[in-house]
Amino acid sequence: MWTSQQLEDLLSRMSKLQLTQPPVAKAAMLIRRPAAEVFEAFIDPAITSRFWFTKSTGRLEPGKHITWTWEMYDVSIEVEVKEIEPNKKIVLDWGNYGEMSTVEWTFKPYENDKTYVTIVNFGFEGDGDKVVRDALDSTGGFTWVLAGAKALLEHKVELNAIVDAFPKGL
Repeated sequence: MWTSQQLEDLLSRMSKLQLTQPPVAKAAMLIRRPAAEVFEAFIDPAITSRFWFTKSTGRLEPGKHITWTWEMYDVSIEVEVKEIEPNKKIVLDWGNYGEMSTVEWTFKPYENDKTYVTIVNFGFEGDGDKVVRDALDSTGGFTWVLAGAKALLEHKVELNAIVDAFPKGL
């Protein structure tokens, strides 16, 4: 049970919370494979579906409208591909129309046939609580995506991290 003093202190601290910059989600990881191979894993849905979504209406290409589906959650997301720089960058808008955000992947070659992948998601919409919640969820989700890509590309292991993140009934 909260005391009146504890509640007063909490409310005082909360009243000082304010965003001075929009939250940005960021996840990054070294994958021990050449940039061209890692890039292809995110462009080609036949590969991406082994570590992220379960279905896609097509390969990522500039100007293309695609739908990604996670069948285990009965969820689909609309994707508008904005920019593709082969082996270097992917930029797209995704989400539900009216609440789209931008995602940018960069693929930086590192040492001998390794790639440092950075994923940044920004442009979240809504009130402060929702924007922060979406940025935190996105950071966690993209961390799982990168871990799944790393396991598949380096070790030929399908982690099932995305499917196991929210098992039905729990």
